[in-house]
Amino acid sequence: MDILSIFGIAVALAMDAFAVALAAGATLRPLTFRRCFRLVFHFGLFQAMMPVIGWLAGLTVQSFVAAWSHWLAFLLLTIIGGRMIFLAVSAEQEHNKNTADPSKGLTLVALSIATSIDALAVGLTLAMLEVEIWLPALIIGLVAGGFTLTGLFLGSRAGTLWGKQIEVAGGVLLILIGCKILLTALWNDGTTVVSLLTGLS
Repeated sequence: MDILSIFGIAVALAMDAFAVALAAGATLRPLTFRRCFRLVFHFGLFQAMMPVIGWLAGLTVQSFVAAWSHWLAFLLLTIIGGRMIFLAVSAEQEHNKNTADPSKGLTLVALSIATSIDALAVGLTLAMLEVEIWLPALIIGLVAGGFTLTGLFLGSRAGTLWGKQIEVAGGVLLILIGCKILLTALWNDGTTVVSLLTGLS
């Protein structure tokens, strides 16, 4: 697989991280170096790790991953997005501000996993194509980190200008991303089933 194809895959995989970073940037005020580093590092690391895990797993757990990964991403993003919306409209938003920080703790881990789930399937695909994973994983991680940093700065700028409205929009965006991941997977599964039934008839 050539570098241009790998880069195209990396950009496609980074879109979810970019969108989540936009939402996170709107809630992180001030947007400090430490917060940026944590998000960029974790998003990039998980995006690089997931293809390796998928590649190493190969075909042995392909059916399990395909069956459950989209549900996991949907659940995580819906919970986090709903929490962002609640805290944005709550009268106690300032009191709960620290618990809403997407650059800390379990929220950071959950976002990192949710935005990198798709990369598992890429690793499985590369294993089936007998492509070495190490260079693609590195490129995927670096591209995801760059898109995350860009999203954080753009989200921070928008959050400074429009405040609470952007935080609500960010929560809605996370939920929509989760729905997109779930519906795309279910649609693909349905298409596969229809194709199989058509072939049998």
